[in-house]
Amino acid sequence: MRALVLKEYGRLEVEDVARPSPGPDEVLVRVRACGICGSDVHGMDGSTGRRIPPLIMGHEGAGEIAEVGAAVARWKPGDRVTFDSTIYCGACWHCRRGEVNLCEERRVLGVSCAEFRRDGAFAEFVAVPERVLYRLPDGLSFAKAAMVEAVSVAAHAVGRTPIGADSSAAVIGTGMIGLLVVQVLRAAGCRTVVAVDLDDGRLRLAERLGATAAIRADRAGLAGEVGRLCGGRGADAVFEVVGLSATVGAAIACARKGGTVTLVGNAEPSVELPLQSVVTRQITLIGSCASAGEYPACLDLIASGRVNVTEFISAEAPLEEGARWFGRLRSREKGLMKVLLTP
Repeated sequence: MRALVLKEYGRLEVEDVARPSPGPDEVLVRVRACGICGSDVHGMDGSTGRRIPPLIMGHEGAGEIAEVGAAVARWKPGDRVTFDSTIYCGACWHCRRGEVNLCEERRVLGVSCAEFRRDGAFAEFVAVPERVLYRLPDGLSFAKAAMVEAVSVAAHAVGRTPIGADSSAAVIGTGMIGLLVVQVLRAAGCRTVVAVDLDDGRLRLAERLGATAAIRADRAGLAGEVGRLCGGRGADAVFEVVGLSATVGAAIACARKGGTVTLVGNAEPSVELPLQSVVTRQITLIGSCASAGEYPACLDLIASGRVNVTEFISAEAPLEEGARWFGRLRSREKGLMKVLLTP
């Protein structure tokens, strides 16, 4: 089969590789679309240490079943599916509690590091355990379905946060995940959603996608303006979707007394924390990692149009053009968001 292989850091090549054979509890998926994640772009240059070559990357995929393992009974060839990027064991203490994102044996598709190696979906075929499969709603395209992993990250963060219909929220950072958080909050009935970013184009997009207000992050008196828009007290919940000291500090400042800050961004391994503000204002900090079973609800959100993913799909391209698109994403080409490769 044809696959886009990370041969060495900074070098991607399309080549013929052996087609994987599904194990007894696995299925072989014919990949129809797979998104290039920011983690893939950073992994390509070796900066994360989690894409050790040679490796087939790619974990945001959708396609149709080509073959099923001997023990698989619920699926058949031709079924249209997507799959969780997290390969969890299903048996450990965390998995039994439904915390599959915290699995003791957690593996991630398309990742190779010191602990494990798992080829991904930048290929014509990929083998995955049946327990991570999800059926696509009728009429949902493979391209839109490949966006479900990103939507699930946003939905998991919102689901971990106490939000009601009359709640107010601020989203610090309106990259793709931040913009998806905006949409999931609105779908959940959140009345006020304030988007904060340095990019005017992204702020305008945030308003088109449901934000009730949009503010530049470098505006003087940012916390006060967010507070004014959120009932004069500050936001009930703030979602930090960047992962830098400055944005974590801004998120805490924008939360009301007794409010919640959910940390989604992961740009740096450690950040400065305004401890006294957190303690004296009794702020609850919540970490949010990947997703844990939100795929069915997210597929419904996409299929119904309540979450718009079309806005983020910048291009669909064959594997042979993958290296070029990786380069464009790595150079942070303005306006370029999600590129889908179509094996």
